[in-house]
Amino acid sequence: MIRRRPVTRLLATVAAATMLAAAAGCSGSSLDDSTAAGSIRIGLLVPQSGPYKAIGDDLVKGWQLYLDTHDGKLGGHRVQVVTADEAEGKQSALNAARKLLDKDKVAVIAGTGSADAVESIKTLVTERKTPFVGTGGRPSTLTDVSYIWHTSWLSRETGQAIAEHVRTTVDGPVYVIGPDYQGGYDQIGGFVDTFVKAGGKLANDDGKPAWTPWPGTTNFLPYLNKITSSGAKAVYCFYAGTMAVDFVKQYEQAGLKGKVPLYGAGFLTEGSVLAAQGAAADGVQTVLNYAANLDNAANRAFAPAYQQKHQTAPNLYNVTGYDAALVLAAAIAAAGDKPTSESINAAIGKLGAIDSPRGQWRFGASHSPIQPWYLRKVQNDGRARANVVVQNLTTLGS
Repeated sequence: MIRRRPVTRLLATVAAATMLAAAAGCSGSSLDDSTAAGSIRIGLLVPQSGPYKAIGDDLVKGWQLYLDTHDGKLGGHRVQVVTADEAEGKQSALNAARKLLDKDKVAVIAGTGSADAVESIKTLVTERKTPFVGTGGRPSTLTDVSYIWHTSWLSRETGQAIAEHVRTTVDGPVYVIGPDYQGGYDQIGGFVDTFVKAGGKLANDDGKPAWTPWPGTTNFLPYLNKITSSGAKAVYCFYAGTMAVDFVKQYEQAGLKGKVPLYGAGFLTEGSVLAAQGAAADGVQTVLNYAANLDNAANRAFAPAYQQKHQTAPNLYNVTGYDAALVLAAAIAAAGDKPTSESINAAIGKLGAIDSPRGQWRFGASHSPIQPWYLRKVQNDGRARANVVVQNLTTLGS
């Protein structure tokens, strides 16, 4: 049984907010600080342009909140954070990672929003023996994770977590759709494989998921017309960033809202996209590993502090960015007086439970979190439109 309470109550926990805000006032750290003697260089690779820019902004806000509330230090050491743009992933992410390593001489790389970016840099960080702490999509294609860790999720787990709920709740076939790239294949594949194996049926005319071009799709109406004529009793999708805004708005425009229930990976309504979607998102049900109304000690401190600083409730991207700093702080503290890339990596592997705003989690053998997943519904929480936890679905991780 999960404990949750309205976001309004959680964000009104003044004592916790005051404690963190006081710590923040002592910090002179920012992403642009010059290097101090003996500081550790950290590369922060996030989307600063392209369809996932808003995700990158949220990752940075979470990361920076940790630094602001810990005197600009990780594990007692001053850090210089050098940012780089992964843009749309693939080659741009690889070029940015090379610059961080070759020119900026960073000891660790953290960040990324897309699975494509991780796929692009996996060989580089492994060959250079540089720990990479990922904060976004984690592709299923990784084989050597010796130097690769994630504070986020395995991309296939999102769909796996909700598949049985959809199968037992929806009376009829489900139409499945997502973007044509590695992150889409994993997110949608996790749902479809689990759903079909348990006896679920797809409404797609060929019995296979529909794929939309990545990253260029802005007009979803041709695909939505196919959904209308398919006889689907529900839709499951994976979209994020600007594509999530377009899909949800056009879902309503096509007359599907209120007639065919829309389910999705939580990124569909997560972060700033929810405000952009407005009332079109009301009633959408999603699966994710965080919601701002989770009631645990870490979130009772984190959520009010984030609200106080940014005048909005936190989202999962803020949490994975925050947790990346939290993980590195613990590892650096355990890596000795003069931490190196290899000693930090070894220390990450020895960490126990991480006391995160999403609840305690720990790294599994795959170097990703073992963590609970929640069913959420977009509705008014008494204060604003929000992703409100409805129930605990399952715990996944390996």
